[in-house]
Amino acid sequence: MNKKPTLLILAAGVGSRYGGLKQLDQVGPSGEAIIDYSLYDAIQAGFGKVVFIIRKELEEAFRQRFEPILQNRIRYEFAYQEVDMLPKGYTVPAGRTKPWGTGHAVWCARHHINEPFAVINADDFYGKEAFKVLADAVIHDSSQHYMVAYYLKNTVSPHGHVSRGICQIDDDGYLRDVTEHTKITLENGNVFYEADGEKRELDPHLPVSMNFWGFLPSYFDWLDSLLIRFLDESGHELKSEFFIPTVVNALINKGNEGVKVLTSSSQWFGVTYREDKKAVKEKILSLVAKGQYPNKLWEEE
Repeated sequence: MNKKPTLLILAAGVGSRYGGLKQLDQVGPSGEAIIDYSLYDAIQAGFGKVVFIIRKELEEAFRQRFEPILQNRIRYEFAYQEVDMLPKGYTVPAGRTKPWGTGHAVWCARHHINEPFAVINADDFYGKEAFKVLADAVIHDSSQHYMVAYYLKNTVSPHGHVSRGICQIDDDGYLRDVTEHTKITLENGNVFYEADGEKRELDPHLPVSMNFWGFLPSYFDWLDSLLIRFLDESGHELKSEFFIPTVVNALINKGNEGVKVLTSSSQWFGVTYREDKKAVKEKILSLVAKGQYPNKLWEEE
């Protein structure tokens, strides 16, 4: 039997657009954060370990918040993403304070993971079925990478711009390309993005990556070499970012490893802006009312 997969939660963000530590902000009826629902769904789906990637300054808050919940339910570890954590021989350029992006975050967790693993954002709600679909795929066929796709129209915020990885998928259901689009906005029901100072419309039904990936440990080999290439080319910039799809596109283009796209009927939602919080709370209450989650997520054991 294959090893149970690990869940890697990207939780080192600074929440600049949200205006606070959105990873732990309470949105559930009993004070739950979005991350609580991801943990709950992952445990039920069969994940065997959780790794939180956080900033060192957040460790005490995360330990106090999650250790009482997880200690009797699932193995857990903490890894750190700091701007000065770089491959040997590389340094942070003067004036750089911005984190290096999602690809760097995964790289920072490389010593904590030796089995197939999933990657999610701490502040995104992915849905119960999505976790089960991905866990089942990884457990029963750990010979390839996976991605759970969502429709673009269901992932934008009416309160400001977002970034999304728009996907091209072949007829066999394999990912062919992920292109990161920034400054995506929702206006009067239509979706737009900005490129080269020009606003262009996007098909709202395009499949997008919401950073819900299932990777083999071999992903770290690609990650390491491509992070070095990124630093050589863009490491001098103060706001450049190294994204997970950069690595995914590289392994696809080499043709050695495939990424199977999984679909799920689960609803995605998240908090990019503080104004998103009200809608998120309403959606969670609706799921509780439908019996998908208990009113108090973590009952005493």
